[in-house]
Amino acid sequence: MEKHTVTVASLPLDEHTLTNIQIKKANLLPDLQSRLDSMEMKEKPLMDSSIPFRDLTNPSTKKETIAQLIDKLDVENNVRYQRTVEDTYCNVYSYDYCYFAKVYLPTVWWTPESLEKIIQGQDVEAVFEQTVDRIYSSAIHDWFLQWGQNFGWERITTVDEIQNKVNANGGIGIICAKRREKGLSGHIVPVVPETDLHKAYRENGIVVYPLQSQAGKLNYNYFAEIRKDWWNDELYSSYVLYYHE
Repeated sequence: MEKHTVTVASLPLDEHTLTNIQIKKANLLPDLQSRLDSMEMKEKPLMDSSIPFRDLTNPSTKKETIAQLIDKLDVENNVRYQRTVEDTYCNVYSYDYCYFAKVYLPTVWWTPESLEKIIQGQDVEAVFEQTVDRIYSSAIHDWFLQWGQNFGWERITTVDEIQNKVNANGGIGIICAKRREKGLSGHIVPVVPETDLHKAYRENGIVVYPLQSQAGKLNYNYFAEIRKDWWNDELYSSYVLYYHE
């Protein structure tokens, strides 16, 4: 679900990268057909009371419930995230991870026409394939730069810093890379808190490959060194690191 990454156009970055613009979330309602054991309704939030939300009480409860969330979403095995002949689903997994972490990351976003109306102060309802459409990983890269700050995302400069912040605070980290060739798959991956069993890879005490969790051509509940610094691959023209408390 990463192909055709420019399905949702956005307004020019230099016009609207302003935190005082009141852009509302493009949220669809959860759906009973949106399930871990199904490939259907990937554009909608999962409706499953057994999936834990991040407990925001303190850093310890945040990290404990993130670990429980990763175990429950079980990206390696659940049907929702398995690659098909046409697509991979890094954006769907990252969206689900953020949704249950109580952080906003779009899986659909406003069409250009809807965005103009919202900026003008009009009330627009999120209607799939009418006022909102799917947003894929390369476009999410641009969304972070344009709108991320409006939704509480902080840009980070190094993977060492983002891993340390995730570890210390139980926050949400994201690496998102934009594909160099338009229309082909970018990639988006959560950076997750280290556990007793799962660690980032360090050299001289500095994180080189953070601890991550992903859907993609291969799915990993946890990984670090196995994919090295994938975001620096020549396939990608740019990458961003973002953190949300």
